[in-house]
Amino acid sequence: MTGRVPQVSLQNGRASRPRAGPEPGDDEAMTNRPRPAGAVERDDRTVAPAPVLVRRSAVSGVLLGVAFMAAVDEIVFHQILGWHHFFDRSTPAVGLLADGLLHTAELLLLVAGFVLFADLRRQNALAVRRFRAAVFLGAGGFKLFDGIVDHKVLRTHQIRYDVELLPYDLAWNGFALVLLVVGAVLMIRAVRADSRRR
Repeated sequence: MTGRVPQVSLQNGRASRPRAGPEPGDDEAMTNRPRPAGAVERDDRTVAPAPVLVRRSAVSGVLLGVAFMAAVDEIVFHQILGWHHFFDRSTPAVGLLADGLLHTAELLLLVAGFVLFADLRRQNALAVRRFRAAVFLGAGGFKLFDGIVDHKVLRTHQIRYDVELLPYDLAWNGFALVLLVVGAVLMIRAVRADSRRR
């Protein structure tokens, strides 16, 4: 009757057998393995990644959407085309002052939105789908508010002067509605995708 002879290797003149299992010190080597991105270390243990912050992601997207559309309005229609100022019911100097105040508010929103966005990225907690939808909703909301409240209710300014306003109003508010519809569709898809994961 023959038995199986274990394999023996010679290292530095000494016979050694293959390791049958973990040896002391293996636990430390396993704990030193790289941890997944977003994981939080507590008491030398790896826990689940940080949760996604849905509301803060949406707020960041809305702030950036409003700031972006305000910048487009000011740069294109106030400065390049020169069609209107933010407040046209006074002197040109007051109109320029109103544009400066609008630009200041736009920059503050832009900084606030980017700071919030960067903090969410640092925590690996950005809800990308909600953020993307909120950018469209913020941009469309600002444009529709400007087209209805500023142009028609308060009448602080019009899109353009000495022309037939109806085509301009339809194009302005129609584009705003397109942005809002796109944002709403993206937000509905984001909510459904989140509910399927639960």
